[in-house]
Amino acid sequence: MNLSTLKKPEGMTTQRKRIGRGTGSGFGKTAGKGHKGHNARSGGGVKPDFEGGQMPLKRRMPKYGFVNTNRVEYQVINMKAFDIFLDNEEVSIEKMVEKGMIKGNKPVVILGNGDIHKKLVIYAHRFSQQAKQKIETAGGKAEVVSIVR
Repeated sequence: MNLSTLKKPEGMTTQRKRIGRGTGSGFGKTAGKGHKGHNARSGGGVKPDFEGGQMPLKRRMPKYGFVNTNRVEYQVINMKAFDIFLDNEEVSIEKMVEKGMIKGNKPVVILGNGDIHKKLVIYAHRFSQQAKQKIETAGGKAEVVSIVR
């Protein structure tokens, strides 16, 4: 056996339709598109959600709710997550990203779930009252950083 003698099995490939090449080809005149109508025109065909001209389902359904376009979505970190830092350390947002506590560039909020036993200076965009109180009770500082957009 030699690679140069290999051939495709019979019937594996079919010739392409040569449409619009005379009536003898079987695909002449209307080129397989039938007579007139939307699908016979260039650029014809309908969108997947087209319902034959009746009012589409997405327009029949009522609108509801409210979407606040000014909403700020925060990344949440609880107090118990700060055990990984050393005593008297400054915890910036960059350090939180390094340690894998947060990712991306969404603003950070610190919540008061858990306890902190180390004196830390923590920088974040927002603190809950309970979190701020726990940080200050441990001898640390809660520093608010402005949100840059």
